[in-house]
Amino acid sequence: MYSKSILSLDQTQKAMQAMIEKATQEPDRPVAMAIVDDAGNLVSYARMDKCRPNPQTFAIRKAYTSAMSGVNSADYAERLKSQGRSVSDFGNPNLVSAQGAAVVLDPASGAVLGAIGVSGLSSQEDEDLAKLGVQALGL
Repeated sequence: MYSKSILSLDQTQKAMQAMIEKATQEPDRPVAMAIVDDAGNLVSYARMDKCRPNPQTFAIRKAYTSAMSGVNSADYAERLKSQGRSVSDFGNPNLVSAQGAAVVLDPASGAVLGAIGVSGLSSQEDEDLAKLGVQALGL
């Protein structure tokens, strides 16, 4: 029999709260934040007031891409670029080639537990906020 670690509701709520606290320090710069499990299924989601539709979609897709690839979305985008490939090569419309998501790994096994994606700020700021969320998971 296999056993599998998963992200708990308590962990994802702590991560989301940490990101919300940081993001709302600048209320005129709205973001969307998404946490997915290892299969890319949405576990938690929040968007700030006045967040445009595009970041709402991209936060989820960034998180999904990171979980499916097993690396931060910036690393995935760089890998595709170095191989001369694009996400369209995979036939999966949920994949994106954009910085702004951080993979969540089990510290004991290295297995992918999920990912956190953020969208609405600069790519680096999105990634930094996602990494803050990963830290708040307490792994």
